[in-house]
Formats: sequence, C-alpha cells, structure tokens
Amino acid sequence: MIHAGFRTDAGKKRRNNEDSYFILPGSNIYMVADGVGGHNSGELASRLAVGHIANELTDGRIPESEEEMKRYFSDIISKVNMEIWNESFLHSESKGMATTLVMAYIRKDKAFFINIGDSRAYIVRNGNIKQLTRDHTYTEELVREGSITREEARVHPDRNVITRALGGEIKVEADFYKVDIFEGDIIILCTDGLYGELEEDEILKFADRYENMTDLSRELTNEANRKGGNDNITVISLKI
Repeated sequence: MIHAGFRTDAGKKRRNNEDSYFILPGSNIYMVADGVGGHNSGELASRLAVGHIANELTDGRIPESEEEMKRYFSDIISKVNMEIWNESFLHSESKGMATTLVMAYIRKDKAFFINIGDSRAYIVRNGNIKQLTRDHTYTEELVREGSITREEARVHPDRNVITRALGGEIKVEADFYKVDIFEGDIIILCTDGLYGELEEDEILKFADRYENMTDLSRELTNEANRKGGNDNITVISLKI
C-alpha cells in the first residue's frame, strides 16, 4: 500500500507555475517536471512531458524484467524528448523549451527512478534522509570534480545552469536508479523550488512530523514559501 500526497505552487516571485506533475496510482507511477524556457514555453514543456509519458504508459504493460523495463522507459523518454524538441521548432515562441523530469515507479519491494535535470528524489528512513538522484547541473559537475564544495555550490552564481534536460537536445539520456524499499519509508519527489529553500535536515524534520502525505506536501510547500518562495514549488510525497 502506498499513501500519496502532492502540492504545487507558483511561489512568491514567479507569475506562472512552470512545474507539472502526474500520478498514475494504478500503475504506481509518479512524475514531477520543471519546465525551462521563455514566455510560457517552460510550462508547455513540463506539461507535454508528463502528459505524453502518461499516455505512453497507459497504452502498454511495463515489462517484468529489469533490463527490458529500463529499455521500455528509455524508449518512452526518447520518444517524448523528440516530441518536445519538434514542438520547439514548430512554434518560434517555444524555441529552446525543455524540462526536467524525475519519475518513480514502485513495484513490490523496489522503487525505480528516472531522472533528467535537477528535480530530485529523496528517501526518508529511520530518521535519515538521502538524495537518490544526481542533479544534472554545472555546479554538480564542479562538486564531483572537487573544484567547489557542496556548500559553495548552493550559492554559486551558475547553480541553476542545467546540463541535461528533456527536449533540450535531439537526444537525451536519463539516469536510472533502483532502491529496496521498506514499510515506513517516505519518498519525496520535488522541483528545485523546494530544496532551493530548505536544507535536507529541514525536509527531514517535516517528514518526521507529518504522518499524512497530503499534509507533508502542503507544509513543505508552505515552508518553502515562508523561506522566500523564489521559484515554483512542486512536491509529491509517498509513504510505503
């Protein structure tokens, strides 16, 4: 059994909400996307991404084999990437649009994650929180090279520069992750509007405080707004 809650908010500084999310509870699929681009094209890109992926998933059966499953999801990502890429060339106002994507698929005692960009998946277990995905950002590359520290990355002027996005290039490769899950685990999918305002220990504090996932998603969003609300905020919270 999975208990799910979600919340999205434009934040305090943005006029439009360019985040999108989608939940397919019957398939245990959960998606969060954060669009980028001028005008309203970021909003369009994120909406196209989750909508097209949802349509692809409802038309087919997810393979049992993990290798076949990875290939299945990769094919969907490639197809959706091309649709966003083509859309950006058909309409000049949407040129350059792209979107991040983080998706969770939960099957039995395992959770599978697909990640492109800097939207994140966290897991909370036994009073600890761990980021499951790796950001595709310029500063993350600098951190991994040892050029800057994690603390320096949080205030780096190029911290929002994304190095990989859905629709950003003619071909894109997603990262795949798999974790074992246990009763009581909480999985949080979110855009950078959340973690850009809240440290991990603050997210953990709220996860430990709220049993109801709708309440958790709402209060995390509210706290991000209280801390500044500098970006759109989207949260999906799942309790196993």
